[in-house]
Amino acid sequence: MSDIHTRGEPSMTIGGLAKAAEVHVETIRLYQRKGLMPEPLRRCGGIRRYAEADRSRLHFIKSAQRLGFSLDEIAELLQLDDGASCVQARTKAQAKLADVRARLEDLRRMEGALEELIRLCGASRGKVPCPLIAALEGLHQIVLVS
Repeated sequence: MSDIHTRGEPSMTIGGLAKAAEVHVETIRLYQRKGLMPEPLRRCGGIRRYAEADRSRLHFIKSAQRLGFSLDEIAELLQLDDGASCVQARTKAQAKLADVRARLEDLRRMEGALEELIRLCGASRGKVPCPLIAALEGLHQIVLVS
């Protein structure tokens, strides 16, 4: 017998839902504590049952996380999921895109700095301080002073 009914009636245990959504049971419990997932009432036998809609919600959460949204931001997006709030959802997505672009720029700067330090490290000869270690020590002092 399948764990998922075609009518969308609650039929999955938390373990079945976790398996269907390819997440851990503890992930579902975390999302319930954070208010991202509803916690169904216990039915006969004291077991909570989940529906296909719960699996869809888990997929939404995981997809949003892969795009860089935090759990708090995902909670906000879930509140906007009424079809009338597309402008607000778009604004949040635009802000996330700006954040991603800024982080990419930071990563490009880090890449360039590391490439240069690696080049300097390979060019040094004899008993001289390693340029990479010296630069990192200098950065540490700059961070502490700032």
